[in-house]
Amino acid sequence: MRKFLVVLDDSRECLNAMRYAAMRASKTGAGVTVLSVIPPDEFNHWIGVGEIMREEARERIEVHFEVFAKWMRDRQNVNPDLVIREGEALPEIMAQITEDPEIGVLVLGAGTDNKGPGPLVSALSRQAGTFHVPITIVPGDLSKEKLDAIT
Repeated sequence: MRKFLVVLDDSRECLNAMRYAAMRASKTGAGVTVLSVIPPDEFNHWIGVGEIMREEARERIEVHFEVFAKWMRDRQNVNPDLVIREGEALPEIMAQITEDPEIGVLVLGAGTDNKGPGPLVSALSRQAGTFHVPITIVPGDLSKEKLDAIT
């Protein structure tokens, strides 16, 4: 089965990327994998404290994911998978795409402020030619109605 890979982070634009991936998956019979990457610098503390922080980060991600997953299941009839990786975002996204041959499209949300589309979109668009899958960039300010119309 083909899957859409979408990145879960703390950005506002992540919401539209999630919606787009779920709507496209629902309409095309595909799946959704949600990837969240925990940066390594969050754990540069004593060993015991680092482990507690790592577990807390995973719990936050799982709670955040469950909100999106419930909407995907209830509204789009899509049951997403969650993958949590630790490291730098760009290499971990590329590793996930390499390791999962069912991933057919990477979906990212673009920021709407005057700072640009966001660091992840900027970095990935510079390397788009080396990717083995297409990248879909969803504007963060698209309405639900517009997303429905284009998916």
